[in-house]
Amino acid sequence: MSKKIDLVFEKYPNASRDSLIPILQDIQETEGFISKESVEKVGKYLNLPASKIFGVATFYNQFRFTPVGKYHIEICRGTACHVKGSLNILEEFKRHLKIIPGETSRDGIFSLEVVACIGACGLAPAITVNGEVHAKVTRDSVKKLIKNYRREVSKDA
Repeated sequence: MSKKIDLVFEKYPNASRDSLIPILQDIQETEGFISKESVEKVGKYLNLPASKIFGVATFYNQFRFTPVGKYHIEICRGTACHVKGSLNILEEFKRHLKIIPGETSRDGIFSLEVVACIGACGLAPAITVNGEVHAKVTRDSVKKLIKNYRREVSKDA
């Protein structure tokens, strides 16, 4: 992990505190989340206390502090999706995966996140799984999606 963080720093020579958010974004893109180790390294690199970095990172909901699952599910809660029942879809995922938004399943297969809008309003209610949009999701399709992704994991094993 340390070498990957060093590669991120190479993109920001002579960086200052103004580079904090882009650096954190790049680290999360590279690592999948912001680790304690990466916060400490960024602090040393930018000459900022870890508490300041953590404070900035926790202010923005785009940053995660735990790894996401093999299948990262984002539930759209934008207006169109809300009206079309995305809360029910969220509840169905929570029930079947036994996790809440921001968590990863114990087996590391699924993680769940609520997002404001994915820009697929005409397909509401919509979700993404690893960036792939699933349209007009229903309670029944939630069960099928979970089953299909679990099957994929079994094939890979």
